[in-house]
Amino acid sequence: MFTGGGSAGHVTVNLALIPLFLEEGWSVDYIGSVSGIERQLISSVEDVNYFGISTGKLRRYLDWQNIKDPFRVIKGICQAFRLIQKQKPDILFSKGGFVSVPVVLGAWLNRVPVLIHESDLTPGLANKLSIPFTTGVCTTFPETGKHLPSGKARYIGAIIREQLKEGNAQKGREFCRFTSAKPVLLIMGGSLGSQAINNAVRADLRSLARRFQIIHLCGKGQIDPSLNLADYRQYEYVNEELPDLLALSDIIVSRAGSNSIFEFLHLRKPMLLIPLTRAQSRGDQLLNAQSFETAGFAKVLNEEHLTPDTLAEHTADLLKNKTSYIARMQKTPATDTLKILFNLIKNTAKPTKQV
Repeated sequence: MFTGGGSAGHVTVNLALIPLFLEEGWSVDYIGSVSGIERQLISSVEDVNYFGISTGKLRRYLDWQNIKDPFRVIKGICQAFRLIQKQKPDILFSKGGFVSVPVVLGAWLNRVPVLIHESDLTPGLANKLSIPFTTGVCTTFPETGKHLPSGKARYIGAIIREQLKEGNAQKGREFCRFTSAKPVLLIMGGSLGSQAINNAVRADLRSLARRFQIIHLCGKGQIDPSLNLADYRQYEYVNEELPDLLALSDIIVSRAGSNSIFEFLHLRKPMLLIPLTRAQSRGDQLLNAQSFETAGFAKVLNEEHLTPDTLAEHTADLLKNKTSYIARMQKTPATDTLKILFNLIKNTAKPTKQV
């Protein structure tokens, strides 16, 4: 059984793992929210039973919904408990996000082993709440172990989706109707988009398009139909085409979510990272971005300094030094972390029922 949701980043690792279990003949269930992005993403995977439960949102700010959410969470725990009692999974793997907390508690109450995965350098709030009820925590950064209870950490490394490794630049070029005349800049603001990045890109788009052909993944409902430049393509979100667009791209502008930046690293794509501010998050993206900049894999432009001019300046500098960034990326060791995590989950499952 899998859980995780609230954003695409809390589902992608599960999407990478699920086919491996299906190929070995496991029955796979997924518990997520009733209408979250996880339901949309998992619905595209055949032979997975999806169950929606009541969820709350773990907010760090005052909101009247905070009064209602504890009741939603309690309802979700009851629903998850009953589902797990009925489905009798051998193990629960959680990718985090607010929907995962009731599911982890439901599994613990049913004495089902639980493994969770933490992408960022420090644990997020949902995972912090879940850790006492887990068998182990799989980490992307080795430093994360310092922030976990003794004996819980399982350093795995970054999980890279297999389909991303199969991208075809020519297919991406045909999809975008681009030529080979200019380098390609891919701009991503996360699955929900980023208003700040979108505004900076569009404020002086013609200037940026003089240097690049631009692929702009702007988020749901954030396409601007008035923009019709030959070297600019905007999409709310892409799924099947993403590997080809990544293969086509010369450099990438992105938030600093751990899953994404490690995928860019694996694909040897120089990146300009614009992390979420502490006002927008717990600061995890700032730590992720700092780690990658220190390693020489990325440039960082903090959002408070983001303007059309600084965006143009930093992307130009990144392109100019593209070869140096790629050379540093190529020194990182390549390991099959997906297979390592797959085997760890199997070995943690109830031994009497393994397939």
